[in-house]
Amino acid sequence: MLDAGPLGMLVHPHPNREFAEWYSAQRDAGVAFIIPEIADFELRRELIRAGLGASVRRLDGLIDSLAFWPLNTPAMRRAAELWAIARNRGRPTADPRELDCDVILAAQAEQAGAEVITENTGHLGLFVPVRHWKAPRG
Repeated sequence: MLDAGPLGMLVHPHPNREFAEWYSAQRDAGVAFIIPEIADFELRRELIRAGLGASVRRLDGLIDSLAFWPLNTPAMRRAAELWAIARNRGRPTADPRELDCDVILAAQAEQAGAEVITENTGHLGLFVPVRHWKAPRG
C-alpha cells in the first residue's frame, strides 16, 4: 500500500530516478501495489491546489492501472480507534484539530492486510507494518 509520499513520486513530472527504478524492479518482481483512497485524497488535494493538472491525470492513470482501496465505514471507525489509542499513549500522529490521514491510512492497510510503503515509518509504524522504499524487503 502506497503512502502519499511515494505515490507523489510516481506522478511527479520529473520522477526521482532512484525511486522509479525501485518501483519498476518491485513491479517486475510481482509486487502488487495498492493505492489507498486516503493517500489519493492527501496527494490529489495538493496537486489541485498547486495547479498540477498533468500530475492529477497521471494519478488517475495509476488508479486505473493499480488496485484502489476505497474508504469505508469499518476503516473509518477503526481509524477513530487508532487515533484514540495514539492519543491515550501520548503518541499523537497529528494535531488534534487536523484530519489525521496517518491513522486512516493505517486502518486501510490493516483492513487490506498490507504493508505500507512510506517515508514516514515512525507514525505509521505505531499501527501497521511499514517499510521505507529504500529499505530491503525482509
